[in-house]
Amino acid sequence: MSSTSDRPTPDQQLLAAAGRLDRRRFLTVTSAAAALAFGVNLPGAHAEENELAPRTLTENPFTLGVASGDPLPDAVVLWTRLAPRPLEPGVGLPPAGSIKVGWEIARDERFRRVERRGSAKAHAEFNWSVHVDATGLEAAREYWYRFTVGQWTSPVGRTRTAPSHGRKLDSTKLGLVSCQAYEDGYFTAYRHLAQEDLDAVFHVGDYIYEYGIDSVGGDRRYTDRVLPAALNHETTTLEDYRLRYSLYKTDPDLQAAHAAHPWYVTWDDHEVENNYAGGIPEKNQDPAPFVARRAAAYRAYWENQPLRMPKPNGTDLTLYRRFQYGQLAQFDILDTRQYRDDQANGDGWQYPTPESQDPKRTLMGATQERWFADGLRRSKALWNVVPQQVVFSRRKNTTAASSKLSMDAWDGYPAARERFLTAVDQAGVKNLVLLTGDVHVAYALDVKRDFDDPNSRTVGVEFVGTSISSDGDGEAHPSNWATLTAANPHMKFYDGRRGYTVVTLDRQHARADYRAVTHITRPDGTLLTAASFVTEAGNPGIRPA
Repeated sequence: MSSTSDRPTPDQQLLAAAGRLDRRRFLTVTSAAAALAFGVNLPGAHAEENELAPRTLTENPFTLGVASGDPLPDAVVLWTRLAPRPLEPGVGLPPAGSIKVGWEIARDERFRRVERRGSAKAHAEFNWSVHVDATGLEAAREYWYRFTVGQWTSPVGRTRTAPSHGRKLDSTKLGLVSCQAYEDGYFTAYRHLAQEDLDAVFHVGDYIYEYGIDSVGGDRRYTDRVLPAALNHETTTLEDYRLRYSLYKTDPDLQAAHAAHPWYVTWDDHEVENNYAGGIPEKNQDPAPFVARRAAAYRAYWENQPLRMPKPNGTDLTLYRRFQYGQLAQFDILDTRQYRDDQANGDGWQYPTPESQDPKRTLMGATQERWFADGLRRSKALWNVVPQQVVFSRRKNTTAASSKLSMDAWDGYPAARERFLTAVDQAGVKNLVLLTGDVHVAYALDVKRDFDDPNSRTVGVEFVGTSISSDGDGEAHPSNWATLTAANPHMKFYDGRRGYTVVTLDRQHARADYRAVTHITRPDGTLLTAASFVTEAGNPGIRPA
């Protein structure tokens, strides 16, 4: 029997598996990285693995807090990860084995009325993460949950199940967040988000960033701690990504926001690498190392988010998914990164060309496009809400007749946008709301049926939420504010400060309250509401609230 020290590391296993992929298959099947992420180094793969006694945990293992997510009417995912020393490789635990972790979910914060309890194993192979699908719950109900192991008890989290599918819900209130570069400032917005009365939060991408973080935490400028040198390089390996999540999740404001609300999450690019597209990295390189890197990033993402376990075959990590929220709303959460064609014209802001206007180009992939169109046709919800990553609406950066457009956003994939809008038309959707992130600013936009004609029909609205921290403090009117608002008459609001958005749906309106934080390069930023807008049910278009 080989010893643990003789065993290939997870990163060595991923790279070896990537190298064995058939070249043509790798280049055409973008799920290759997801297949690798959950096809190697799985729990139980080694005979010598054993269950460790909880008493071996002599330090607090719940340093990363708790989270819940993907609520259903009768279930919700509960998450934690054991990490006594979160900023060390291996987090202070053995390289193999498992530990049994207790969990309970209750109707009250003091756990006098426990609804469900049980145990789950935290495995070394999954970086000691715990994912519990707590089932048998009551619809549209507030719950509290916690974990225990040995002498240790986790912080208490609050969550809420979704309403039953047939319920005629009067209203719901949701959070929209994205883009939280640790090194760009404090997560102050999350401290305020934790105090909001929300039913759920949508995170639409860039939960971590891959860039190196120096010993003082970049613009946080720590004087009370020194961050490990292992963080001060770009993430490329599974160990790198795991350490990066550990750092982010030690942040008390992020922990508070997770503990306060259930989250629906999806990724964008920085969870792997800036502006990667499907199986294509940002910069030209050998595809085998990149698919191994992407597999590592996907695995670390799942390990650190309140997501259900991938399909039983262990070869897929499908993040696009659909949730019914009573009769009031249907949430179609998209993945516009994993299946997309490469950005046209070398990426960046470019003039449209035959390459970018190729009718075959896709942002979602054919399978996801069919899934989306089918879901719209079957929807009986009043509001069809689409949380997704990159700006959907046209954004010209000059008032000239011909303007450069972002090749990374839907502007770089106009045929895909047309198929999206055709699906909306064919389904007869009257109340379309897109929830977007990515651009580190806040927009409120009318979604036009033909963006070349400002007088064309408005088919929905797009609420673009600003970043939590990416790009630093920001300002209400960035330098291009006048140009963008003049060039895009369907853009009704543009603000460049950090913060989040509160979206309220009721039977008459969808409302967006854009919260802004005065500053984030110091931890004492205060909150304000920058603007509020509504769109009426049956009469789409942005109007001041």
